[in-house]
Amino acid sequence: MKHTDGFNASHLRPRRSYSWRLRFAAALTAVFAVLGILLMMAGTATLLGRPPALGNLNDSTVDASVLLVLGLVLFWGGVVGWRKSRRRMRQRRADLAMSPHLMKKRD
Repeated sequence: MKHTDGFNASHLRPRRSYSWRLRFAAALTAVFAVLGILLMMAGTATLLGRPPALGNLNDSTVDASVLLVLGLVLFWGGVVGWRKSRRRMRQRRADLAMSPHLMKKRD
């Protein structure tokens, strides 16, 4: 005989914790990615012969190539960090949090 009095399946599911730290990390890494894109554009513009976009920071080709590499590293790190934080925010939390002794026994 089944007892369904007061049973609520939503109580078995874990509560979603909206972590402000993960949201802040995702926003910060997105800003890093945008900053990396801007640095890559400034370095590429100087290497292609356009006037320097950052004044004295990238007058020579060596400085421009350093900006290009730094922008590429910032962009890559920002994208990787953003993807990690988004993946952690969207982890599967739909599984039931049942106690092990309530599960079926398998021999």
